Amino acid sequence: MTRHLLLRLVQGALVLLVMSFLVYALMGLMPGDPVEMMAAASPSMTPEDVARLKALYGIDQPLPHRYLVWLGRALSGDFGYSRLSALPVAATLAPALRNSLTLMSGGLSLGLLLALPCGAVAALRQGGWGDRALNLLAFATISLPMFWLGLLLIMLFAVDLAWLPASGVETVGGGDLADRLRHLLLPTLTVALGCFGPYLRYSRAALGAALREPWVRTARAKGLSWRQVLLRHCLRHALIPLCTVLALDFGGLFSGVLVTESVFAYPGMGKLIYDAVLGSDYNLALAALLLATLTTLLGTLAADLAHGLLDKRVRAA
Repeated sequence: MTRHLLLRLVQGALVLLVMSFLVYALMGLMPGDPVEMMAAASPSMTPEDVARLKALYGIDQPLPHRYLVWLGRALSGDFGYSRLSALPVAATLAPALRNSLTLMSGGLSLGLLLALPCGAVAALRQGGWGDRALNLLAFATISLPMFWLGLLLIMLFAVDLAWLPASGVETVGGGDLADRLRHLLLPTLTVALGCFGPYLRYSRAALGAALREPWVRTARAKGLSWRQVLLRHCLRHALIPLCTVLALDFGGLFSGVLVTESVFAYPGMGKLIYDAVLGSDYNLALAALLLATLTTLLGTLAADLAHGLLDKRVRAA
């Protein structure tokens, strides 16, 4: 297990290195650069000023040289300054990272808590009216666009009923924990409903496959109830494919949900990456994209370790 873990860490480091070069190269090939944008916004700047600033920031150097300079600074923990906020990249990422982590962890957890019991009911009653109703609900949540779902929730709970705020993370001028939770309810519910349909389908398929295994008939012949078979045996096997899906979604904890964050004016990582790319804020966009890559790699590694804990055959292999 230790050897496997070390091998995966080395592979992850290589993936990050390749990913950093590709993203840096793609951003370097984009038309325009920060100095040219500054010159366009300030007509008083002369071509000599532009050339001096490009030499100061190293933009006049070849792309491989600029990448190696950035990589050396990044390995020492210096990701530069954000052009949009005029703050260090780490200080700019921290609030958005915290907001996205709160939103996505709450949404994914709520979606999973709703989907697992419904998937179990659908698996036990395959072909029945309950299974058909849950499948219809799952397909409805999958087919409904996230922006439309968010707008419907705003119209109902913020406009018609006036129970919850429509946007933001807190009331202007500061808010307590209860106020932040009220602002978080609608975007969290939107993310949870978006996750509910796929998770229900995955859990239904995994539990249905487990219930058809021969050892389930053996357990039933020994006198175990369906509830005992489901909770003690089938659920553990059904969690294996779900762990893989959750690992892929784990990267979304740090890359954010752009559509949901835009609808609710929620300052998370998705909106931050979008604004950084459009604003040619290379340092901020590169650090945010690499952070999303890193969390996805860590999520897949955690899924592999969870597979070993859930299935002894995987651990032995």
